[in-house]
Order: sequence, then C-alpha cells, then structure tokens
Amino acid sequence: MTIGNLMRLLSDGDVHSGEQLGKALGISRAAVWKQLKKLEALGVEVEAVKGRGYRLAQGLEPLDGAKVVAHLPASARHHLARLFVEDQLPSSNAYLRERFQQGAGHGEVCLVELQTAGRGRRGRTWTTPWGQSLMLSVGWRFESGVVALEGLSLAVGVVVAQVLEQRGAAPLLKWPNDVLLKNRDGELAKLAGILVEVTGDAAGPCEVVIGIGMNLWLPDALREAIDQPVAALADACPQISRNPLAADMVAGLLDMLATFEARGFGAWQAPWNQRHAFAGQPITVLQGEKKCDATAGEVDASGNLWITEVAGQSRRLAGGEISIRRRL
Repeated sequence: MTIGNLMRLLSDGDVHSGEQLGKALGISRAAVWKQLKKLEALGVEVEAVKGRGYRLAQGLEPLDGAKVVAHLPASARHHLARLFVEDQLPSSNAYLRERFQQGAGHGEVCLVELQTAGRGRRGRTWTTPWGQSLMLSVGWRFESGVVALEGLSLAVGVVVAQVLEQRGAAPLLKWPNDVLLKNRDGELAKLAGILVEVTGDAAGPCEVVIGIGMNLWLPDALREAIDQPVAALADACPQISRNPLAADMVAGLLDMLATFEARGFGAWQAPWNQRHAFAGQPITVLQGEKKCDATAGEVDASGNLWITEVAGQSRRLAGGEISIRRRL
C-alpha cells in the first residue's frame, strides 16, 4: 500500500469511512489512520467528517499517463520516446539523468506526484504537497556542444507561459528561470521554477534534463511557511485539469526542443522580452556576496540580460549563480 493508492481513493472528493478505505487497501482502520496522518505531514489537508469518515479539503486529479498521451498532438507523440508517471521520487531530474547513464533518456518525460529531494537553482528546495503541483522533467540529447544551448532555459520559460496563457492566465518571466503570476493578494509572485542540467563537453554531443516545478494549489499553511511570495495557478485559473495541462506542457517542450538546435534562442528572444517582468524597472543584482543596483534592460539573442548600473554603465548578465530582485 502506498500513499498514492490512498490519494487516488480520496481523489473523488467524497467522504470515505476508515472501514471502506481499509477494505479497499487491504489494511486495518488503525493503519488507515496512520496513513492519513502521513498525508497531513506531507501538506495534504484531510477533513474528518464526524460519524462518516474522511475527505480531502482540496479536490485532486491524479496524474494518468494514458490521459496525458491521449491529449498529445501527433508531433509530440512522434518526439516522445517514453513517459514515466511516478507517485514519489527524490527528484525527477535525477531519475532522467540516471536514464541517460543507462543509454536512454532522449525524448523521455517523467511526471511525479511528490518529490522528496526536489531542488531549484542555487540548491534551493522545491516543496509542494502530493498531487497539488505539476512537476516534470524532460530529457533531450543535442548533437552540438554546450554553446549551442545558450538561452535554452529562457525558451522553456516562454513555452510554459504560452501554455498558461491558453488557459487565461497572464504569467510574466523573471530572468533567468522563474515564471511569475499575481497571487490572490494581487502580488506578483513565483509560480514556477525551471532547472536545466547539462552534461557533455563544449564541442561534442551533450545531454540535457529540463525540470519544471509549478504550484497548482497551495494550502494556506504552506504559503505562510515559504520564505518568499508564492502564487498558485488556481489563484488565476480555479478550474485546472492536471492531465491536459501536463500534456500541453510536454507537447510544447518537445516541439521546442526538436527545433532549438537549428534555430537557437533568437527565435524565442522577442516572445521572452514581451513577457519580461522587470523590463525598464529598478532591480538589485545578487551575485555571491556582491550586489548592485541597476535598471533591467532586455535579453539578447544569447539569453543574456542587459542591465544599466546606477553609474550609467551597461553590462550583460550571463546566467550562472546570479539572481535579480525588483527594487522597490
């Protein structure tokens, strides 16, 4: 019996007695109670209905590989080598890196309900409750070297934004790897993060794993526990269907990856700048222990962000361990 089995039983939103759940799962009522406590520890809100049983406070649509594949257009099915849907993993990116080590990985996608060791840029953790986010990784092998991949993470951001715009959301992009959205307080906050990991050399073939973590729903307790403003897609789009959303995200990424090597980031430069969250605004640039105040410009055809420092000098930021903040 796994947490996933229990979540799928509760996903219909109905009230289920401990006896019903135990019978379906082949465990005792006491064991059911222990599993429900585990769910609460994972950030899943469970309501106890006196005399009747338990139900989820937030509706849930479990990921379903068959539904995702059925929703993919023909072009994406052509590029997709294999789709994995996992209940729990330390990291979906690590899972696909291991696939590459085994001689596979190219064109493979991994969706996961819960990551126990997920991380973003600069080693930050990414935590969301079971089944209330969209976490996926895509593996792709490029014949060119690392230099040909300049701006790839920004192109991923454009794909994510375009998929969300089709659902009525109005996301903005924060250089280099964040997707922002107004939360329910009207504050522009982090919705999703992108992590691109590359192995290979500068001149030869290289393997890329792209990880995306997106908040779909966020319980109040978790919002308060996170040390930065955060948004969930449900803040802007209350009626979310996870499997079609996952399919559209996978399709957009696979189509982009299939052409990126030939087209480069130049094809995605204008769409990125159109969604630039901080264009022309005062920012603070953080790089290690150093920080400076500047005004944000646009990104160039290599994905570098141009800034103008307070003294009037212009320079470009080229990724790495750099972060920017809007200066109020």
